[in-house]
Amino acid sequence: MRNINFKLIVSDFDGTLLTSSDEIPQSVKTAISDYVDCGGIFAVCTGRMLCSILPRVRELGLKGIVVAHQGTVIAEIESGKILKYGGLESVDVAQICKSIEGYGHYINVYSGDDIYTNIPKQDEHLKLYEKIIGVEAQGITDMPLSEYVLKNNLFCQKVASLVSPSNRDTLYNNLVKDLGEKFDVTCSASVLVEVSPRSDNKGEALKFIANYFGIDISSTVAIGDNLNDLSMINAAGVGVAVGNATQELKDAADFVTVTNDEGAVAKIIEKFGYK
Repeated sequence: MRNINFKLIVSDFDGTLLTSSDEIPQSVKTAISDYVDCGGIFAVCTGRMLCSILPRVRELGLKGIVVAHQGTVIAEIESGKILKYGGLESVDVAQICKSIEGYGHYINVYSGDDIYTNIPKQDEHLKLYEKIIGVEAQGITDMPLSEYVLKNNLFCQKVASLVSPSNRDTLYNNLVKDLGEKFDVTCSASVLVEVSPRSDNKGEALKFIANYFGIDISSTVAIGDNLNDLSMINAAGVGVAVGNATQELKDAADFVTVTNDEGAVAKIIEKFGYK
């Protein structure tokens, strides 16, 4: 049995642990299993909903805890027990929706295991998104979503806008200007701009996991690919950007590794996981 170096490794899921063909390479599965067998702790921290990520981490045979909704929800993997359940009150969700509506973009609102959207249900991009996350959205077309969340008093974990890559940065910058002082505005993919509680980000989630297992933050590694991973990259003892990461994340990282399609997580476990 090998001696553990960094005791906790936390990885983003889409674009980091998962390949571009929506698979977890066998080399990565084996590396994670070996690391855990030697006493290391491996956790997934994702922007996905809890009901979307739980089956995938169970597929990996992981135990312990998993982070969903950018850090807003944290749960035990085996039991599904919620350890943290944060979110936004309906008045805040409505404010965010109104801002996005003002720029003429579609909106997804995430509340527990449900997604509410004003994207036409026949839209191919929505269908692809639903297929990837394994959750079907509820279409809301009879009123603006900003009104719907208030009418139904929805407590939500985040709000997202599914946009074309050419529009992402403009919408992101506009929402930072409009909402950035009160909320966490970030991007999790080339087509997603997301808004969530300011105090519930991946960096805070990493600290929660470290504290939960009694591990000093200096003995942690965080791996990611996009802007929503920046807070945990900065918080970790070693912050790692995969080769396909955005340039901003690479610039902030302590180390840049190979791409998600080249088994990035396995490479990082081998490099930092053992003495």
